[in-house]
Amino acid sequence: MASSTAPAAFADLLRQAVIEPGLISAAYSQFHNYSFGNVMLAAFQCQQRELPFGPLATFPRWKALGRHVKKGERALALCRPVTVRVDEDDDQNAEARRFTRFIFKNAWFVLAQTEGPDVPRLTLPSWDQTRALAALDVKEIAFSTTNGNIMGYARQREIAISPLSPLPHKTRFHEVAHVLLGHTTEAEQADGDLTPRDLREVEAEAVALLCCEALGLPGADYSRGYIQNWWGAGNAIPERSAQKILKVADQILRAGRVEQAVQE
Repeated sequence: MASSTAPAAFADLLRQAVIEPGLISAAYSQFHNYSFGNVMLAAFQCQQRELPFGPLATFPRWKALGRHVKKGERALALCRPVTVRVDEDDDQNAEARRFTRFIFKNAWFVLAQTEGPDVPRLTLPSWDQTRALAALDVKEIAFSTTNGNIMGYARQREIAISPLSPLPHKTRFHEVAHVLLGHTTEAEQADGDLTPRDLREVEAEAVALLCCEALGLPGADYSRGYIQNWWGAGNAIPERSAQKILKVADQILRAGRVEQAVQE
C-alpha cells in the first residue's frame, strides 16, 4: 500500500479526545492492540467516514481469518516505524548507518469494511498497577508531605500519593507521567529547553485522562476540565507535547497489561 499524509496532527487528535467524553474508552476497547497514537488515528478516521469502531486488521490478516474486504472500501492510515539504511562512504570503507523514521501507511480495515464469518470478540486485557510500576522502574514511596493541598509528588523515579487523595489512581497516573515525561530530571540538565511548569502539569494531567478513560476509571472529568481551562486561557498543547503524552499513556497501559500481545 502507498504511504499517505497523516489524517490529522496528533495535537488535534488529543484535543478531540479531551473534548469528546467516551471517545477514548470506545476506541481503546477495540483498538488496544495498537499504540495509543494509532488508537486515536483509527478513531478519527472511523468518525470521519461514519464507520463503527471494531476489530482492525490488514488485508492479509482479514483474509487469513476468512473474511474479505468489501469492494470499494478505502484502507485506514496508521503510523508505522520504518528502518532506513544510509550508506556513508569515507576514504577507508563504506559503513551502513540505520535509523528509524515514522510514516503513515494506508493498510488497515475495520470489521465493518469486511464480509465473512464471525470473528472472536476482542477482550480488553486486565491492567495491574504493581506490574506497571515494576515494568516502568518507578517506585511508590510513603507520602511524607504535610501540605494538605498536595495530593501527590514525583522525584527522580519515585512517586508518592497522599492517603487523602480522592482519586488515587488518577493521581498515580499523573505522577508516573511526570517521571516518564522526563519532568523529574529536567532540573538537572545543564543545557537544553525546560518545559514550563504549567505545561508540565497539563502534559501529566492529559496522560492521566487518557489512562483513566482507557481503563474505565473515574477521574477523567476532572482532568478534562483542567485541560479545557488551559485551552480557555488561550494556550495550545504543542504537537511535540501531544506526541509525548500519547507515547507515555501507551507506555503506562502496556506496562500493566497481564496480556501484552501486540498485533500492529
